[in-house]
Amino acid sequence: MQKPLILLTNDDGVDSPGLWAAARILTRLGEVVVVAPREQSTGAGRSMPHLSNGRIERRERQEGDRTWVAFGVHGTPAQAVDHALLELLPRYPDLVISGINYGENVGTGITISGTIGAAMEAASFGIPALAVSLQTGIQNHLTHSEEVDFSTAAYFTGYFAQRILEHGLPGDVQILKVEVPALATPETPWRVTRLAMHRYYVPYSTRKGGLGEEAPLGYRVEVSPEEVSADSDIYALLYDRVVSVTPLTLDMTARYPLQALEAHLRQG
Repeated sequence: MQKPLILLTNDDGVDSPGLWAAARILTRLGEVVVVAPREQSTGAGRSMPHLSNGRIERRERQEGDRTWVAFGVHGTPAQAVDHALLELLPRYPDLVISGINYGENVGTGITISGTIGAAMEAASFGIPALAVSLQTGIQNHLTHSEEVDFSTAAYFTGYFAQRILEHGLPGDVQILKVEVPALATPETPWRVTRLAMHRYYVPYSTRKGGLGEEAPLGYRVEVSPEEVSADSDIYALLYDRVVSVTPLTLDMTARYPLQALEAHLRQG
């Protein structure tokens, strides 16, 4: 029987400890191929910038007693998925996993995330996708900090990957988005949630001088428990401290009767 083929990618870059924590766990489930951006690509969403040159670097990495071959792509997470599917894999994988990300991806800003963007790109090919993020402080988001412990997030990556490989994803669920609290353990409960209709990371201006000076936008977490529903990903992660599991679909059509909308737009 053919082993499951798993494509593993991320948005923190091919050298990210979070990605390799997932790789070590996933080898128990099938053949894992690592294809990820060469550079840090946080915030890239599902973008396909024409300035990406598509160069692919073959790299070797020692993890325990195994030498891995990985591929670093000059491009975004979504482009890394495309290069993997079109040029590097012998067939479409049974599952695409994006992560483990430094920092949670919750609420209405998830389409900014390169972690989610890579999963969305895989889903557009009809491949089940799993996106996993670990809650960390903002100071860790653009790092490869070795102080962040990915062991619990890796456990849940393997847990949900195994279930998808065994049972698939139901109905119009195309992506499973998993958020692991910072202090979670493998015994931490998990709960199926909905996407909170609330902005989680709020941008702010850092400009102190003229418009011609460099002033990249900053961002901070701004949310309180009364602003989000108890069945949402934000509430589960931030206030109940459980693992949040959110089903996502690429169908972003508003859940409003189409005929009623047409009548609304045609009214005199």
